[in-house]
Amino acid sequence: MTTTGNLPLGRSRRSRPCHSDPVTRLLEDGVRHRTFPGAVWATGDADGLDGSGAVGVPDPAVPGAPMRTGTVFDVASLTKILVTWSSIGALWETDRLDIDAPLDAFWPEVTGHPVGGLTTRHLLTHTAGLPLRAQLRHLYGIDRADIREGVLREPLRRPPGQAVEYTDRAAIILGFLAEHLTGVRLDELAAAQTWRPLGMTTTCYGPLAPEMRSRCAPTEADPDTGLHVKGSVHDFSARLLGPSCGSAGVFSTTEDLGVFLRHVLGGATCTGRPGFGAAWTSLSLRVQTGDLRPVRGLFWQLAPGTDPADDTWVHYGFTGVGMWVSPRLGRWAVLLTNKVYYTRDKQPLTDVRDRFRSLVFG
Repeated sequence: MTTTGNLPLGRSRRSRPCHSDPVTRLLEDGVRHRTFPGAVWATGDADGLDGSGAVGVPDPAVPGAPMRTGTVFDVASLTKILVTWSSIGALWETDRLDIDAPLDAFWPEVTGHPVGGLTTRHLLTHTAGLPLRAQLRHLYGIDRADIREGVLREPLRRPPGQAVEYTDRAAIILGFLAEHLTGVRLDELAAAQTWRPLGMTTTCYGPLAPEMRSRCAPTEADPDTGLHVKGSVHDFSARLLGPSCGSAGVFSTTEDLGVFLRHVLGGATCTGRPGFGAAWTSLSLRVQTGDLRPVRGLFWQLAPGTDPADDTWVHYGFTGVGMWVSPRLGRWAVLLTNKVYYTRDKQPLTDVRDRFRSLVFG
């Protein structure tokens, strides 16, 4: 089943409308091929929305309940942008954080440990040389204090600056850093500095309250129960760290993500003053990794298959989600799926994402 419609983000005025028929056909093919049970998408510019829709169902076990534009998704690593990147940006814009200073220059907890010699820029560009996998429970147990101590004392796998290697640990460390510098828990910090000022009324850390849980797309089957996880966090690190996890744990909708991306482009109408603004966005959405590959800005990645001159940036989430922004074109896009309901195989969704990006940004 397919639905289309407008989210209450305001009508686009500057950019060309997104042609929804090719996008809908692409995503319906994804449903037919069992790449995902369903998908929700939205596109627009700084002024608002120019296309949106929903295909398929959140849960194949309930075929009569269609996917809707208001379906809530576990956005997994989009948390890195919605929480950690935005919170670090607010600290940088208010001169409370020098992203090129060694962490041990202002964070006593990491003094004398390998992490202490890293900079915030190393972490934001995924060039810190950290271990690639979190493995929090396996390495440190389930106590949050033990996990924090273990993460901040773990040896590096290589000297910083040698390679771009994506790892959740970078965002976990930056989440701890933001809490250290502000004295505020990460979920409360993001809500106060970003979500509430922008009017992002649905975005929150899981587990979800019953009303939101009923609107949520389920993710992977729990190996212990055989039931698909719905409204509880898919990511194991986020389950352990809860609302202090900088790498995952947040749930959201296309509407909220559209508002966020409008602000990234400088056009959202805010109920308050968000902590980060144009200066942080401008710094982040440019090549920060020199000749290293893959090309990264600050947490954002140059969209695969594009050139730096295209100025199209993306961040993905493991559950099957992604969001794109292009300052050059003045456009944004969101694609939310619950791909992991079926499989962890990346390639089928990668193909859909790349085609979706080409349809939206040309």
